[in-house]
Amino acid sequence: MFSVIFPGQGSQVIGMGKEFYDKFQLVKDLFNKADEVLGIPLTKMILEGPKDKLDLTINTQPAIFLVSYSIFTIATKEYNVDLGKAKYFAGHSLGEYSALSSAGYLNFSDTIKLLYIRGNAMQNAVSEGEGGMLAILGSQIKTIEKILEANKDKINVQIANDNSEGQIVISGKNKDLIELTDILKLKKIKNIKLPVSAPFHCNLMSKATKIMEEQIKKIKFEDSSMKLISNVTAEEISHKGELKKLLVDQIENRVRWRESIINMIDNGVNHFIEIGPGKVLSGLVKRINKDVKIDTINSESDINNLKI
Repeated sequence: MFSVIFPGQGSQVIGMGKEFYDKFQLVKDLFNKADEVLGIPLTKMILEGPKDKLDLTINTQPAIFLVSYSIFTIATKEYNVDLGKAKYFAGHSLGEYSALSSAGYLNFSDTIKLLYIRGNAMQNAVSEGEGGMLAILGSQIKTIEKILEANKDKINVQIANDNSEGQIVISGKNKDLIELTDILKLKKIKNIKLPVSAPFHCNLMSKATKIMEEQIKKIKFEDSSMKLISNVTAEEISHKGELKKLLVDQIENRVRWRESIINMIDNGVNHFIEIGPGKVLSGLVKRINKDVKIDTINSESDINNLKI
């Protein structure tokens, strides 16, 4: 039994999806449609760069979705891979939108527009240089929760991503992250400041939440029989009506990726297929459970070698 998973921000590289773009008119059409819907040269940014433009959150989010969705579409339509047999669809942060769209809940144009707005709203929710993110390595979630609880009167930070065993990401104001670094050093807990310009998935994103709430209200979600796992709850979304609230809640809440993977495995999944640029999620799944099968689809040969 397999699940299809989609990557989030940080997986982008110049030239991602080029092999499929060059070979399939269907992918060219999706890229052209993205440029038309957004009114920006997203195709050029993805295929040629410059990297600093692609790395801007406002561009990264729709770009990763576009590549992920294109690969999913080619795998199912050109290679007849029956990804609809998946037990679950799930994605990491913006990857949840790739999962929603690929599973048939949200059409392509609405998804890419929402992600462009989301990227802009998240990027501009706090002043430049005010907030950031810190990766904590080699520690357990309960240990970090205890440290944050013990210091909650001194520092305002939140767990943004519970990614895997030994990889937790914290968001907050930079001044608070510096204090947290000092606390972690005393406890000999390894941490790395991440090269991001905003503190995602924490209460500093409240302006972005308001913007996304207004935007998501306007969107019509379709019916689908595919099952989704929510970032916010790490559990199956039981009905379509929950989607809007969970997508809004996702902006300020922890991405429960480790719990999501464990929940899927507990419900019979023993094979994960990562669709989109990079292999970040595959690495996280391996850290969570070494016994499950993992495939990544980044190229034509990946599709040809896939066995489900």
